[in-house]
Amino acid sequence: MAKIAIIGEEAKVLGFGLAGAIVLPAEGPEAVLAAWRSLGEDVAIVVLTSRAARTLAGRTATWPLTAVMPP
Repeated sequence: MAKIAIIGEEAKVLGFGLAGAIVLPAEGPEAVLAAWRSLGEDVAIVVLTSRAARTLAGRTATWPLTAVMPP
């Protein structure tokens, strides 16, 4: 079964764990990149905070599907 992962600042992502998402808190650019690289092949959707999305701009492939949270 495909999974959903959430990457970004801890205060903005922790609650998604209650819904069963894989939560990857990442406060800085290096942590965001490490979280992205750690995604398993079973992750189909990644939700990013706006800060995490800026860090990954131009570095993501078309899979997994990504969505950005509003600021």
